[in-house]
Amino acid sequence: MLLFCLQTPLHVATITEQAEIAEKLLQAGCDPEVRDYRGNTALHIACERGSLRGFGVIVQYSRFQLTSLLQCSNYDGHTCLHLASNNGFLAIVEHLISLGADINAQEPCNGRTALHMAVDKQNPDLMFLLLKHGADVNRVTYQGYSPCQLTWGRTNSQIQQHLLTVTEKNLQYLPESEDEDSSDSESEHSDDEVIIGI
Repeated sequence: MLLFCLQTPLHVATITEQAEIAEKLLQAGCDPEVRDYRGNTALHIACERGSLRGFGVIVQYSRFQLTSLLQCSNYDGHTCLHLASNNGFLAIVEHLISLGADINAQEPCNGRTALHMAVDKQNPDLMFLLLKHGADVNRVTYQGYSPCQLTWGRTNSQIQQHLLTVTEKNLQYLPESEDEDSSDSESEHSDDEVIIGI
């Protein structure tokens, strides 16, 4: 019960798809930057749920806080763009980008961008939308993986083929060939040792 106390009426109006009430709350001075128990603002919730009406009302009445809302991460490290991308809400993704959301923002835990999420979700429409708006195809996660490298072992060849054409060569393939090269050189080295020993 305590958790729900951390939700404002604006959060509840957004969750329950009551855009008219959200509008009245914002007109009356409700703070759109207040976070709930998961660190979500009402805009995070609208983006995660794909609520275009809720999204539109919050954006319309939060002009002075908009930059802050777009940059704000919840307690999982997700911005509004991450949430909309992860759930495949393309219209909201496009609106967020047009409003100035950082298309290359990285999650703090692993460094995934919205483009990495498009690969994870195997969503070619999201991938093409993000690339059209200038997403950095060569941005790597904190483990060093580009979106293209994340396509290996996945089913959608359209995503992989397109990313192969636009990604820097050194970020296209997984570094398995390096392991093979090192194992080859180790076996050659051990053969040399045997020969020397003879």
